[in-house]
Amino acid sequence: MRTKYFFKIKYAVEKYLSRMRKISAVTLETKDIECIVSYYERLGFEVKYSKEGNFVSLSFGDCFLNFVLNKELCPPTIKGRIIFHVEDVNIFYEKIVAAGIKPDMSPSDARWGERYFHVTDPDGNEISFAKPL
Repeated sequence: MRTKYFFKIKYAVEKYLSRMRKISAVTLETKDIECIVSYYERLGFEVKYSKEGNFVSLSFGDCFLNFVLNKELCPPTIKGRIIFHVEDVNIFYEKIVAAGIKPDMSPSDARWGERYFHVTDPDGNEISFAKPL
């Protein structure tokens, strides 16, 4: 016979196991696959999969950023931001500047407890690189 205690434990375990752990991939649109791949490779991303110039999957550590071709893409009207955590924000900043990327800002400490900086890709997507303080 199952007791109240059993059901409390079962509920706690199910609640814990059902939590989302992380986002594995985000897919965005681009008007130029070759241009976007070149840009993200300079940021340190690696091409993991590409399909006929219409789709590309890039990896950054254990995260993936995908792009699908949309030649009629207009600049986004709603700005979003994707944040990637890096080991050292300052070193990463120096690395991408040396690769010819112009960040939107220098690394700074945020009041919410992260050191971060942003870049804007050729399609207008805002990408942040951060590390919790």
